[in-house]
Amino acid sequence: MTTTTATELGALLDRVRAGREFGANVHSTLDVLQVLYDRVLRVTPATVDDPDRDRFLLSKGHAVASYYALLAARGFIPVEWLDDQGGPGSRLGDHPDRLLVPGVEIGAGSLGHGLGLGVGTALGLRAQGRTDPRVYVLLGDAELDEGSNHEAIAYAGATGLGNLTAIVVDNGSATHGWPGGAASRFTVNGWTAATVDGRDHDALHTALTGHDHHRPHVVVAAVADGE
Repeated sequence: MTTTTATELGALLDRVRAGREFGANVHSTLDVLQVLYDRVLRVTPATVDDPDRDRFLLSKGHAVASYYALLAARGFIPVEWLDDQGGPGSRLGDHPDRLLVPGVEIGAGSLGHGLGLGVGTALGLRAQGRTDPRVYVLLGDAELDEGSNHEAIAYAGATGLGNLTAIVVDNGSATHGWPGGAASRFTVNGWTAATVDGRDHDALHTALTGHDHHRPHVVVAAVADGE
């Protein structure tokens, strides 16, 4: 499988950056996205409309710069689009738009919506009898403060959505948190869970592929505070 090097991604991010500064929202997600698109997701530019593709939902929409860099690296969008990200005529807004950007599954906006959409997508696939595709949703730890995510976590656990994986990038930005850490928020509702170093690609790959197909799965990717 073709992999994307840090050097390649750095060059693509520089094109998106265009003199702007990126914060922790972008840098903390890059490794997870790289592992997902290089080693886990079963979707290519040629299969973005295949009903049996894996689905990736970026709930943490303000981390869009790293997402666009990965989409360009993997051939979903032309690299030249990166040069005008956020411009008046650009398809690449400050949050991704599924109607404008090939490979994007949802239009991200307010935090807290992505996991509920992922639950609905996983339910829809199960209702259609499609047992192969998985749904992956990337969230930030602060998103877990939103009540909509509490409802999505509880519902997915109660209905045994074994085709759903949530990835929580935990950079210590949550206001409320959860006793025992982010993973316990999910396991108390019947999810399987793994907490790993969010910079360790092999550990991320093992965790992302460690689901049991019978229960929803969460991977907490821990990075240093402020990253």
